[in-house]
Formats: sequence, structure tokens, C-alpha cells
Amino acid sequence: MDDKKSKRILIVEDDQFLRDFYQELLTSEGYTVDVAPDGEVGLNKLKEGGWNLTLLDIMLPKRDGLQILRELKLQPAKVANGPIVVLTNLGHDTVINQAFELGANGYLIKSAMNPDEVLVELNNFLQKVPTPTNA
Repeated sequence: MDDKKSKRILIVEDDQFLRDFYQELLTSEGYTVDVAPDGEVGLNKLKEGGWNLTLLDIMLPKRDGLQILRELKLQPAKVANGPIVVLTNLGHDTVINQAFELGANGYLIKSAMNPDEVLVELNNFLQKVPTPTNA
């Protein structure tokens, strides 16, 4: 579907298995996907901007997901980004609430979802929230 090919998704995840899994899953659906293996690389890509959707792990080396959200709040991206969905295995409401306060649009508990559920959730985010212009 051409509409999906125009959607750019960034996956910021340090676990290579999960990073590859999400990348393969979303690429097979026709999305354009890029990855970042740590918080430093992820922050730099997010600061450039233009992502239609970002999957952001909370527990990352170099900078964690909450630090990234905090920095983006202080210094917005050059080109606006679409929604940021936090990936976590933590069911801690305080961490999830903090992520929302810092600008996250949603969260997925990694260990609780199968691939079909992940796709449904991510497609919902892409349809609900206005996407940035890639200018």
C-alpha cells in the first residue's frame, strides 16, 4: 500500500532480537523503518525529526527513554515527529505516567503482545494522530 510506504517509523530498542523483530514486522507491512540501538543514536535521529511514529524503549544504554523524552521537550526536533509509543516490560504506572507527562502518546508492554496485536495498535496510532510533513 503506497500510503504505508510514505510512513517513516523509528524503532529505538537496544535488544537486537526485538529491534529486528519490530523492523521485520513493520517492513513486511510496507512501512519505511529505521532503527537505533541505543538512546544516543535514537535521540539524534529524533532531533532530526520527520518520523510518523517512534517506538521508544524505556530501558536503553547511554540515554534511557525518559531522558530522550525530556530532551525532546526542552529542544524540539528540527522537523516535527508523529506520536511516540513507549516500549516497556515494566508495568510500573509511575514510569508510564512520567512518559505521558513528557510527551509520549501511548505505550506497549512488549511481553504482553503478539505480532498481530502490535500491528493493530501501531496502525491505530498512525491513523489517529496527525503525521508530520516530511519537508
